[in-house]
Amino acid sequence: MDLIADHISHRFGALDVLDDVSFTVGAGEVVAIVGPSGCGKSTLLSILGGLLQPSSGAAKLRGTAPPESLNPLTFVFQDFALLPWCTVAENVEFPMLHAVPDPATRRGVVEDVLSRTGLSEFRTAYPKQLSGGMRQRVGIARALAVKPAILLMDEPLSALDSQTRELLLEDFVRLLADAAMGALYVTHNLEEAVRLADRVMVLSRRPGRIRRIVAIPMTRAERGETAAREKLREIQGELWSLIRTEAIDAEREVQHA
Repeated sequence: MDLIADHISHRFGALDVLDDVSFTVGAGEVVAIVGPSGCGKSTLLSILGGLLQPSSGAAKLRGTAPPESLNPLTFVFQDFALLPWCTVAENVEFPMLHAVPDPATRRGVVEDVLSRTGLSEFRTAYPKQLSGGMRQRVGIARALAVKPAILLMDEPLSALDSQTRELLLEDFVRLLADAAMGALYVTHNLEEAVRLADRVMVLSRRPGRIRRIVAIPMTRAERGETAAREKLREIQGELWSLIRTEAIDAEREVQHA
């Protein structure tokens, strides 16, 4: 299943946020969105996920989701969004409660995604008992439980320390390895973008327009090799050169405000 942004523009009152954005996330593809603060990255993700109606243009799905998919488009947020009164297993099971009536089937899915995300031994813990990284793993497991065609990830690692972020990056690489699902990944972190994405889309300062889409010319497995580090740094440098001046302007605007 493909996710299509079809000439999307958006404004909040008199403020133009996005201007004529068009691109496609193909089945099994990972596309990262980067750009200066305030360029409309999260707004675009909300429109594509159906949380927000664009001022003009449209978000479209092409093709069919896998037959076992309960929710073709599923979000992973930076603030985890867990139910504090539920255990890890109960949080993961929650989105299936009405869609999957058989408790045994739900338990099987829960056990599978807990195993895939390294959470099996924490199934009875509550969110307050977990570190930030482990809470985000629960959010990822909950998203995987509904078997999405495309994950919509909004700065999922931004609230975490560098070591935890590196571990979860490795998890994402592993979970996306078989191309069974695609992802649209919003981030400020260029290293994350080049590590995970097949293509990186650079938005301009508000109103966000596509400045360039940069393809990453190696597989995610190859990017973990020592020989790939210099090439990845070159791509990061290219991305930063596209963003730097507008990022400085955006920071000054925020400070002035």
